Amino acid sequence: MPQPRRTLIRHATILTMDASLGDLRDADLLIERDRIEAVGTVPAREAAIVDARGCIVIPGLVNAHLHTWQTALRGIAADWSIAEYIRKMHAGLATVFKPEDLYIATAVGALNQLNCGTTTLVDWCHNNPTPEHDDAAIDALYESGVRAAFFHGSPKPDPAKGAAPFWEIPHPRAELERIQKHRIGGLISLGAAILGPQYSTLEVTLHDFRMARELGLIASMHQSGGVPRCPEGWQNLEDAGLMDERVNIVHGNTFTDDQLARFCSLGVNFTVAPGIEMSMGHGLPVTGRLRRLGCAPSLGIDIETLASGEMLLAARTALETQRALDHRDGCSAMIPARDALAWATIEGARMLGMEDSIGSLAPGKQADLVMIDASKLNMQPLHDPVSAVVLQASLANIDSVMVAGKWKKRGGKLLFGTLADKLSKLRESGERILHAIHNERAPLH
Repeated sequence: MPQPRRTLIRHATILTMDASLGDLRDADLLIERDRIEAVGTVPAREAAIVDARGCIVIPGLVNAHLHTWQTALRGIAADWSIAEYIRKMHAGLATVFKPEDLYIATAVGALNQLNCGTTTLVDWCHNNPTPEHDDAAIDALYESGVRAAFFHGSPKPDPAKGAAPFWEIPHPRAELERIQKHRIGGLISLGAAILGPQYSTLEVTLHDFRMARELGLIASMHQSGGVPRCPEGWQNLEDAGLMDERVNIVHGNTFTDDQLARFCSLGVNFTVAPGIEMSMGHGLPVTGRLRRLGCAPSLGIDIETLASGEMLLAARTALETQRALDHRDGCSAMIPARDALAWATIEGARMLGMEDSIGSLAPGKQADLVMIDASKLNMQPLHDPVSAVVLQASLANIDSVMVAGKWKKRGGKLLFGTLADKLSKLRESGERILHAIHNERAPLH
C-alpha cells in the first residue's frame, strides 16, 4: 500500500508522554515521512487526513524483552516453574529448532506485537546455534515491519559428552561483528544478550561485558531463576567499572536493596516481566523497589509460551501487582496509572538509549504511534484517558498502529496481506518441534 508523504491525524485525544506537551484533547498530529512534524492545533494542509474522533493516540509501545523464537510453542509452559522451563525448553525443545523454525516464529511473533500495539520489539534471541538461525530471525524482523532490537544470545543445552558446558563458553564475538556489519540497518538494531553472572563463570562474564562495551552494544542479561553460577560476579563487575547505563538486567528479583541502589546510581536499567516472574517463581517484581530509588523499569512479555503478548496487559499487571504490595506494606499512596504507561513507552525507549527518537510523541521524533478506539463498549464513558488506556483497553481497542510514519494496522486489521500461510507454517513448525522432542527424549509432561 503506498504511503502518503504527510498524514494529519485530527481531533484525537493525544497522550504525548512528553513532559512539556502533556495530554491534549481534540488535538491534531502531523506526520511528514517518518517523523512527527507538529502536535496540537495544526492548520489544514495537503495531507492524508485521519479523523480520530473517539480515539486516544499514544506512543508506540515498547516490548523490552521477548523470546520471539518460542511463538510456535504458545501456551505449553503455562504450568511450568522456572526450573521446568530451563530443563524442558532450553535443554529440550530448543535443541531441535531449525533456522526455518526461528524464521516463522519470529515473523508471526513480531506481527502479533504490531497487532497488539507494540512498535518497538526487543527480540531476545537465545536459541541461535548457527549464523543461519540468526539470519532467519533477522529476515523475519525485517519482513514484519516492526522496529526491532535484535539481542543476539546463545543457546543453553545440556553439555555434550567431552564438550565444554555453555556457561564456560564466551559469547561469539565474530558472529556479533558479522551481524553488526552486514545485517543491521533501518529499523533493526543490535544488542548483546549475554549469560551474565547468573548463567556463566566469572571469566565468561567479564569477557562478555567487555566485548559488548568494545562493540558499542547494550549488554542485556537475566538475573533470578535458580542459583547463580557466579554469585560474586556482580561485585566483580562493579569493581571492574563495567556496570553503567549500557547494562540491562532482566528481572532482578533476588537483588538486595543495597545492590539495587548501587546499580541504579550507576545508571543500570531494569526490565520487568511481571506475569512471568510471579507465575514461574522468579519472585516479586522489583517495580516498587526501583521506584523508591527514583528509577523506573521497562516492561517485557518474556515468553508467550506462558503469557499473553499484549503489552497493555503487562503494564496493567505490573501496576496492580505493585499496588497490592504497597497496600500490604501499609502504603496508602497509589502509584498513578500514568507511571505504568510510561513503563511501556518512554522507559522502554530509555532502556534502548532511544528516548530521543521514540517513546513519546513530540516534533522531530519518529512517528511510532497507536490509535486506540475508545468509543467501544469497554471504554465508555471516557473520563480519564490515561487510566482508560492502562486499565480498560485491550487488543479489541487497538485500531491502528504506525511505525516510522507507515501504517502497519488500520481499522483493526494488519496491513500485511494474508496471514493464512504464515499461521499454517507456524502450526507445522510447532507440531514438528513437539514431535521431534517426544521421539528423541522423554515426554515433556
